[in-house]
Amino acid sequence: MEIAQSREHAPLSHREDNSGQEEAEAGSPHEALFLVLAYLPLFELLAMSEVCMSLRDAVEKDVLPWLNIIVERPLNLRLSDEILMKVASKANGRLRTLALINCAWISDDGLQRVIDKNPLINELYVPGCTGLTPNGVIRAVQKLSEHHHSLKRLQINGIYNMKKEHLETLHYYMLTNQTKQQVQKKQRPLLYHNFRKFQAYRWDEFGRIIDVEICPRCSEVRMVFDCPREECRRTREQYSLIDCRMCKFCIPRCEECGRCVKPEDLEVAVCTDTLCSDCWVQLSKCNFCNKPCCGQHADLQISSSGSTEWICGVCHDQFLTGSDDVEQ
Repeated sequence: MEIAQSREHAPLSHREDNSGQEEAEAGSPHEALFLVLAYLPLFELLAMSEVCMSLRDAVEKDVLPWLNIIVERPLNLRLSDEILMKVASKANGRLRTLALINCAWISDDGLQRVIDKNPLINELYVPGCTGLTPNGVIRAVQKLSEHHHSLKRLQINGIYNMKKEHLETLHYYMLTNQTKQQVQKKQRPLLYHNFRKFQAYRWDEFGRIIDVEICPRCSEVRMVFDCPREECRRTREQYSLIDCRMCKFCIPRCEECGRCVKPEDLEVAVCTDTLCSDCWVQLSKCNFCNKPCCGQHADLQISSSGSTEWICGVCHDQFLTGSDDVEQ
């Protein structure tokens, strides 16, 4: 205990010397760890800097880990304009990817300051950043499209008051060096169940430059999903009909398979998410309410060790409340 206390209150320089000695005794980190740093989200990157002195120096002194800044949970709830500016300054003006996932405290001015200092950003992801406005996004994209520099990817789903004219302006700036036909050739079908499990900053795998478009039914600027149902796909290819290709607000989709769900096939999971009848049959059910859990909310299942049967969290809470009332 005395040794631990004396080390805890030792001067910082002394503790750094000791940590260096411990690192030398334990051996330096594997070289692969240093290569991974450039691909880590901000939270994991900061955590790696606390592992040992070698990794801390690599994070603090090397610009490579800061060329792609990805902020998601849990840091997104704390990220402010000032903190973002400090983090982005680590890239020394060479930032390539900026992914701010559901960062509600970021404002138009905060984003613009980062853009002005890093004009070479080619991927900008700001889904769910409700502090941003359509005009603020347009101003950022316009800046990144100057001097023949092309912003390759943009994700803006969840930004309020985005209208058709805003989207057209964004397309104008982003298609400066690409034709619409070239972009459409690269596009892959966007399926609802895949997108729900997808990391926003890997948007390039879908081959789209902007995540939102005009919904064919409601004409709102939203995510528009394709349908994996075979008959829907054939109808779309043979007759060029939009059929069920629309946003999630215009047509229900199964959380498990992404297919459009007709009223007679609509089922509901414990979490109130929509399921098709085929997926509903295949999923295991709660012993009380006979409702399944979708894959996104499997944590609602409560089971005893060694048993394959389970009850959902809703029934569990109701059961406990009922038993308490009986005892009283």
